[in-house]
Amino acid sequence: MTRFIRNHVDDTPIVDNVFAVVDLAKKAKAQLGEAAVVDATIGALYDESGQLVAFRSVYRPYNEIESKIKANYAESFSGNPDFRKQVYNWVVQQADMRLAHSTIATPGGSGAVSTTINNILDQGETLIIPDIAWGSYRLMATMNNMDVETYNLFEGDHFNIASFKEVCKSVMDKQKKVLVIINDPCHNPTGYSLSQEEWEEVVMFLNEIGEQGPVVMLNDIAYIDYSYDFKNSRNYLETFNAISDNVAIVVAFSSSKTLTAYGLRCGAAVIMAQSDESVRQIEIVMEKSARAIWSNIPNAAMENLVYVTTEGLNDYLEEKDYFVSLLEERSKIFLKEAKEVGLKHYPYKEGFFVTLKIEDKDLCTKLHEACMKEHIYTVQVNKGIRIALCSLSIEKTKGLAKRIKEIFDTLS
Repeated sequence: MTRFIRNHVDDTPIVDNVFAVVDLAKKAKAQLGEAAVVDATIGALYDESGQLVAFRSVYRPYNEIESKIKANYAESFSGNPDFRKQVYNWVVQQADMRLAHSTIATPGGSGAVSTTINNILDQGETLIIPDIAWGSYRLMATMNNMDVETYNLFEGDHFNIASFKEVCKSVMDKQKKVLVIINDPCHNPTGYSLSQEEWEEVVMFLNEIGEQGPVVMLNDIAYIDYSYDFKNSRNYLETFNAISDNVAIVVAFSSSKTLTAYGLRCGAAVIMAQSDESVRQIEIVMEKSARAIWSNIPNAAMENLVYVTTEGLNDYLEEKDYFVSLLEERSKIFLKEAKEVGLKHYPYKEGFFVTLKIEDKDLCTKLHEACMKEHIYTVQVNKGIRIALCSLSIEKTKGLAKRIKEIFDTLS
């Protein structure tokens, strides 16, 4: 058969397990009714009545934006200047940052992740990610003929700094460059957030291996605005001030997540380094990629982010804080009941998801399938099963850990 695509590309058909299970859950709800189904698959915020949350504080001003502004191109393929400035302000908040920086608008946080991977690594080089992670990190790398190495995310109940160091050192020795991803705070899919001390050790180590070659750390903060301690959620960023001249940081921000605007793709890559020259080096290739790949970010989405996080801030925070409190209540219920029945999970601190700890792949698959037979729909990830607390009502959260543990016990 004639081959029309490039020779060096993985042409295996994509199988997105998340959307496949979401579809099964939808069909079950249509057949059995909402009350009979526990749908813990969806990585978006839902209210207590099972409806997708769309903040009034976001969509009221968005709907008031003039049609011509919505229809118009952005001022630049790098993003509107006021958007770029305000994203940086929003990302750092009260953190005392002293690094050179710049911001590039992207289609969602995923656009920021993708453009970083594509512009930092060459084909054949290696991206470093956690062993428990958002699956698209790996896909983004392999679609560009890059290899992937994983570090163990946890050692007991804390970040596995030893594994992180070992893998980064190995990759640096091999290719004299490191690009490593840390998804924090509110890690997807475990809900872990590194401590200040853990971050300090990470930065010290990056400086150490930076003596051998350039190091870029990609900090994916997609869920940061759902931290249970929002006021102090940016404090860890101050550890970045200590990076050496051989280390750069790209922070991947998701306006889509922050504003409950999952389908209105808007985000940004915030580049940080010790010198303006280092920032500009990365900025130039990201600007060119933006022009070459997506060309423009929705003008009104950028306008709205600026409004909501400035003039509309009080309304937004009041509404968001209500749902964050609701999310925290759901997590407390699940974690308490999981502890009571002995259902093991990875260390959780905050965020949309908690992940059950099942390192045996076959057992994990059996539990996932057995739960679906009981109309409990979850997402199987590496070394575990993800429970989307963000999409469950308090009523459906109650008793869920016990039901899963009972199913699990039938398998062993």
